[in-house]
Amino acid sequence: MPGPVETALRNRRAAGGKALVAYVTGGLGDDWTDTVRAVADAGADVIEIGVPFSDPVMDGPTIQAANDRALASGATPTSILDQVRGIDAGVPLAVMTYYNIAFRAGLERFAASLVDAGVSGCILPDLPLEETGPWVEAADDVGIETILLAAPTASDERLSRVCARSRGFVYGVGLLGVTGVRAELAASASIIAARLKQVTDLPVLVGVGVGTPGQAVEASAAGDGVVVGSAVVQRMLDGAGPAGVAELVAEFRAALDAS
Repeated sequence: MPGPVETALRNRRAAGGKALVAYVTGGLGDDWTDTVRAVADAGADVIEIGVPFSDPVMDGPTIQAANDRALASGATPTSILDQVRGIDAGVPLAVMTYYNIAFRAGLERFAASLVDAGVSGCILPDLPLEETGPWVEAADDVGIETILLAAPTASDERLSRVCARSRGFVYGVGLLGVTGVRAELAASASIIAARLKQVTDLPVLVGVGVGTPGQAVEASAAGDGVVVGSAVVQRMLDGAGPAGVAELVAEFRAALDAS
């Protein structure tokens, strides 16, 4: 049966809309949990909570800076999940972090800790498809939706395998490179969405390089929605507070709804 993340995104699609997943760095500021609630109220269908890691290889300068600031303030995976437990955002939550954190905790223990915190999905971007077996077994056993990334350089055969193994949604990587806002949307963003739609009925969302409402509309045209990270986190780094971050998310929601 579809989990909460997949259900929320399918419901948005069934209603004729485009899905919006917003990324918030856990532990970034004392009010980050209020930001999660505000982002949900502003129209995010799912919220991705980043658990800071010292070497976030997929992430660009903005999210790296957010990771560094959160870690310097004492954030840990345990402290973040303890705070997540009390959020009650009203939308499904997913965690994005790196495999070392799950591995060091113990895969079964880490999966169970996500369930205990009320988290529905998990993204481990540095875990290769060929090595997902032990993690997805632990995640599947407790109902955690493992969301896999699909690279624009992947063959059609590999994309099919990624889609077959993914739960929640398929995360189409919009460009080669790290996360961050770009002046223009890469052509590869629309291409990967269209290719994924050919091989799966799972919701297909595009992330990485989607930094403005206009780019979100463009990126979602061939797929089912977008993941917006660095633009949101930059607002957090700038001290905009929950209301300021929510204002940006509302702009993305309005643009997608009007498209």
